[in-house]
Amino acid sequence: MKIKDRLSLYFTLLGSGVLLVVLVSTYLSVYSLVRNDFFTHLNDRANVAAQLYLKADEITADSLSKVRNRYIKNLPGEVIRFYDSRNTAAFIPDEKKYWGPRTIEAVRKRHFLQYSENKRQIVGIYYKDNQGNFVILVSAVDRDGMRRLDGMLKAMLVVFFAVGSILYFVGRVLATKALSPISNVVQQMKLINANNLNKRINEGNGRDEISELAQNFNRLLAHLENAFELQKTYVTNASHELRTPVTSIIGEVELALSKKREAEQHERTLQLVLEQSERLRDTITGLMELAQVDMDFSTAELAPVRIDELLWEVDEHWVTRPGEGQLKINIEHLPADEGLLTIYANRQLMFIALNNLISNAFKFSDNKPVTCNFYADEQIIRIRIIDSGIGIPPEDMEKVTRSFYRSYNARNFAGNGIGLYVTQKIIQLFGGTVDIKSAQGSGTTVTIGFFQKSDA
Repeated sequence: MKIKDRLSLYFTLLGSGVLLVVLVSTYLSVYSLVRNDFFTHLNDRANVAAQLYLKADEITADSLSKVRNRYIKNLPGEVIRFYDSRNTAAFIPDEKKYWGPRTIEAVRKRHFLQYSENKRQIVGIYYKDNQGNFVILVSAVDRDGMRRLDGMLKAMLVVFFAVGSILYFVGRVLATKALSPISNVVQQMKLINANNLNKRINEGNGRDEISELAQNFNRLLAHLENAFELQKTYVTNASHELRTPVTSIIGEVELALSKKREAEQHERTLQLVLEQSERLRDTITGLMELAQVDMDFSTAELAPVRIDELLWEVDEHWVTRPGEGQLKINIEHLPADEGLLTIYANRQLMFIALNNLISNAFKFSDNKPVTCNFYADEQIIRIRIIDSGIGIPPEDMEKVTRSFYRSYNARNFAGNGIGLYVTQKIIQLFGGTVDIKSAQGSGTTVTIGFFQKSDA
C-alpha cells in the first residue's frame, strides 16, 4: 500500500473514530432522555390512576371528570395494577399476574421502583390512602420514542458513512498534496543512473524532512560520483600510464642488446632505464594511492576530526622530510567553542589531502619555506597553504585538478598529476571547498574551506 493511501486510511479511521464517539454519545444521551421521559409519563399515569380509583370519593364530580379525561388516553400496551397489603389485586383484576410478590414487596419497601424489561418500561409507587396502603404498578411500551430513536439511528448511520467517505477523499487529497514533494524527488531520482551521477535533486528552500531527504540523497550521489569517477579514472589511466614507461624501458634494453656498445652508451641507457623505472614507480604509487582513496570512499565511516590536531600531525610528518623546518603554521584565529574545530570526515583521507598539498608546495618551490595559515570561527574553518614556487600558467588553472594532468612548466618535476585531483575529491566529499590562486613564477595559494552547519 502506498504511503498516500495509508495516510488517507489513517486520516479516515481517525476522523471516523472521533465521529463515531460523538454519534454514539449523542445517541446514548438522547436514548437516556427518551427513556427517563417515558418513566416520568408512567409515574404520572400511576398518580393519575391513584386519584381516579382511590380519591374518587374525596373530589368533586367536575374534578373526577377531568381526571378521567386525562386517564382515557392510554399509552401503547399500558397495564395498571393495584395491590393491597396482602399483595392481592384490587380494583382491576390481575388474571395474567403481571407482577409477582417479589416485585410488589420491592415497591413497598422502597416506595418507588422503575426498571425495563425487554421493550417494556415499568414504574411502581407506594400510595397511602384512607382505604389502605396500595402498591400501584404501571407498564407500557414507548413506541413513539423507539420510532424516533430508530429514525435517529438510521440518520446517524447515513451521516457516519457519508462523512467517512468525504474524510477518505479529503485525506487522499491532503496526503497527495503533502507527499507531492516526495513524488517530485522520486521522479528526479528515476532520471539518475550510472551515466549521469553529476545530476542532483532539487533541495528546495524548505527546512522540512523532504529537504533533508534531498540533501542526504545529494550527499550520497556526490559520494557515488567520486567513487565511480575514481574507478573510471583508475581503469582509464592505469594502462596508459603504465604502458608508456614500460615500453620505453623495453625499447632501450632491446636497443642496448642489439649490438655491442661503448660503456658510455650503456651508462646512458641505464640512466634512461633508471629514469623510466622511477617514473613507473611514481605512477604505480599514485595509482595505488588512487585505489586506496577509492576503497576508503566506499568503506570508511565518518567520525569527528579535529582539524587543528590533524594539521599538527601533518607538521610532525614533515619534520623529517625534505624542507625540514620550512613548514610554518600560523594560527590566525580560534573560536571559544572547541567543537567548532571539528568536522565529520575520514581522518586518513584528510591526512592524504593536506599532505598532498604541502608536498606539492615544497616540490614546486624547490623546498623553499611553505606557509600554512589556519583560521576558524563560528562560520568557517579555513586552511590556506602558500608557497613561492613556479606557479600555474593561467591557461592551466582549470585543468590542474584533472587526473594525470601536468602543466608544461611542471613536467621537469617528479610526479604523476594525481595528487591535486585526489585532494579535491577528498575535500569535496566531506563538504569542503578548494580554491586555487596562482601567478606563474610567483607561487601558488591553495585555500581549503569548511563552512559550519547552522542548527536552525
